[in-house]
Amino acid sequence: MKKFIITLAASGLLGFLAYSQSDVDALRYSRLNIGGTARFMSMGGAFSALGADFTTLSTNPGGLGLYKKSEFSITPSFYTGLTKSSYNGSKSDDIQYNFNLGNVGLVITSQPKNKSKSVFRNFQFALGLNRLNNFNNRMLMEGYNSENSLIDTYVESANGIYYGEIEDDIYGFYSYDLNPAWYTYLIDTIPGFDDQYYGAIPAGGGIYQRKEIETWGSMNEFVLSLGANISEKVYLGGTFGFPFIRYFEKSTYSETDLDNIHDDFDNLRLYDDLQTHGAGFNMKFGAIVRATDWFRIGGAIHSPTWFNNMTDDWYSELTTEFDNGDYFKSTSPYGTYDYQIHTPWRALGGVSFIIGKRALISADYEFVDYSMAKLRATQYNFYDENNAIKTKYKETHNIRLGSEVRFGQFAVRAGYNYNSSPFTNNINDGARSYYSGGVGYRDKDFFVDFAYVRSVSHEDYYFYGTEDINVNPVKNDLISNNFLLTVGFRY
Repeated sequence: MKKFIITLAASGLLGFLAYSQSDVDALRYSRLNIGGTARFMSMGGAFSALGADFTTLSTNPGGLGLYKKSEFSITPSFYTGLTKSSYNGSKSDDIQYNFNLGNVGLVITSQPKNKSKSVFRNFQFALGLNRLNNFNNRMLMEGYNSENSLIDTYVESANGIYYGEIEDDIYGFYSYDLNPAWYTYLIDTIPGFDDQYYGAIPAGGGIYQRKEIETWGSMNEFVLSLGANISEKVYLGGTFGFPFIRYFEKSTYSETDLDNIHDDFDNLRLYDDLQTHGAGFNMKFGAIVRATDWFRIGGAIHSPTWFNNMTDDWYSELTTEFDNGDYFKSTSPYGTYDYQIHTPWRALGGVSFIIGKRALISADYEFVDYSMAKLRATQYNFYDENNAIKTKYKETHNIRLGSEVRFGQFAVRAGYNYNSSPFTNNINDGARSYYSGGVGYRDKDFFVDFAYVRSVSHEDYYFYGTEDINVNPVKNDLISNNFLLTVGFRY
C-alpha cells in the first residue's frame, strides 16, 4: 500500500518534474466523460440498444442504422464543476464555469434503388463532433502540516549527491528539482559534509500548505460513420473516430510560516504550467438486433485510440522568501516533449424494452481495462511508467440505465450512470456516479431536448511523498452540474 501512495504522490507533485509523462496522463486520456445530445445525457447514456441518436456514433455506431430520415442537430452546454477539499481538518472549495459544445452532427440517409428486392431498407452516412471529455476544474487545498514539508523530499533526494553535481546541472531538471532547491536556498550542505544536506525548515516543523490547481480544455472526437438497416431487424454501423486533445493546467503550491515559528524561513512558492495537445485515431463497430417489437439487444467494440502525436509544453518557477528580506527565484527552461498514448480496448452491450409508443427502458454495460493503456516514445521506452499503469489501474465495469415516458409529442426522461473505480487495491476511490433527467418535444421535422446531469466522485490527492516521508491525503469531493440543450431538424 505504501508504495502505491508514493507513486500517486510522485505523479501528483514533485516540483519541476511534475509534468513528465506518467501513468496519470494515460488514465486522463483513456477515461471518458461523454457529453453528447441532451436526450442521450438525460437517459444516462444507455443507448447501446436504442440508437437513432448522434452520440451513439461514439458509443455504439450500430445505432446509426435506425435513422430513417436525414437529420442535423447541435447541442450547446453549460457546465459547473465544484471541488470540496479537506486537508488535516481544514476545509476549502473552488468552482469552475464553462460553456461548451456537447456535439454537432449531420446524418444523411438514403435507400437502395430497388428497395423491394433488397434486404437493405436504409443506408446512412454521418459526420460531426462529439465531446468525450471536459477538463474544466478548479481545486483549492490547504491546511497545516506539523509533520513534514516538501523541502524534506528535496533533502532526502539530495543526500549522497556531491553538491557540485547539483550546481553543474544547468538544465534545472536534476533529480527531484535539486538544482532550483539549491539555488533558492531551500537546501544546503551540513558543515563538514559535501554530500549531506539540511532544509530551510527543520524536519517536523509546522507549516501552512496550500495548493491551487486550475485545469481547462477538452477532448472532442470528429466522427465519420456508415450505417445500414437490414430488413428492419439488424442495424449495423461503423465509425472512424479522430479525437483531439487540448489540456491546460496551472498550479501553485506554497508553504508559509504563518505563525513565525521558524527563525529564518518565510515562504516558498512553486508554480507549474502545462499545455498538452494531441490527436489520434480509432475505430468502432456495433450492431443492434430487433429481437421483437418490444425488445432490442445491442453491442459494440472500440479499438484503442492511437494518440501518436502528443506534445507536452511546460515550465516551472520556484521562489523563496526569508525573514531577513532575501528573495530568490529559479525558473526552469521551457520543456517540450513528443510522445504517444495508446488507450485500452472497450466493449459494451445493452438491452432495451419498448413499451408500445408510450415508454422505454434501457440498460448498458461497458468493460474497460485501464491497465492496458501504454505510453510510448521514439527515444524512451517508458518501462517504469507502463509498469505503474499495470500496477495502479484495473478493469472497470460501468453500468448505465435510462428511461423515457412519452405524452404525445412530449417526453420525460431519467437516467443513472455508474463508472467503477479504475484504481487497484483501494489506493484511491475515483468511482463516478451520474444522475440525470430531462424533457423533450418532437414532431416529424423538428425536435428540442433539455437535460440536466449531476456527477459526484471522491478522490484523494497527495502533495508529495517518498519511501520515508508520508503526507496525509487531501480528501476531495468533485461535483459537477451540466445543462444541455439540443436542437435538431429532420428532412
